[in-house]
Amino acid sequence: MSISQRDERRALNVDEQETVAHSHHPHVQTLDEAALGDLTKRLRDLRDKARTEAHRRRREMRGKARPKGAEASKRDEGSALKLDVLAQALKRVNAERARRQRANGREATVEAARRALALRQSSAGGRGRPVDAGRTSRKGMRANPNTKAPQIGSAMEAGRVSQFVKNAQAARDSR
Repeated sequence: MSISQRDERRALNVDEQETVAHSHHPHVQTLDEAALGDLTKRLRDLRDKARTEAHRRRREMRGKARPKGAEASKRDEGSALKLDVLAQALKRVNAERARRQRANGREATVEAARRALALRQSSAGGRGRPVDAGRTSRKGMRANPNTKAPQIGSAMEAGRVSQFVKNAQAARDSR
């Protein structure tokens, strides 16, 4: 589920809002690799802290943990919303990192293919088989072994036997 920026502002404090603002679309693509790594680390830390807080508040509501303040938490919507906002921000940053990694991988593959083609073209004129050699002298033609099973009898004989069996069966059925 998508969370509006209005709800993000309501759930986060000012420092967290600035960090999450860097994860939104136009700005996240302008960050360099080091800044993207720092942003990922900050978002992970904030998300883990929010997850721990939400877990603690849920335990207080169930009565399993002692209250942190004067009385136990009554509701958990704020900490759960904060956790969702930070998780979505981290998901956006991770998607950008994956997109960059795929783009770098494609560039590396294309470059390696170009190098291989250049090496092959440069070695074609040198030693080895020429590009348009055509036929070359070898030991001569070699027979390929027949992979089919040897045929037993003729097709005429197989048809005669099949017809005989059909006639015999029909005679038995008519009795």
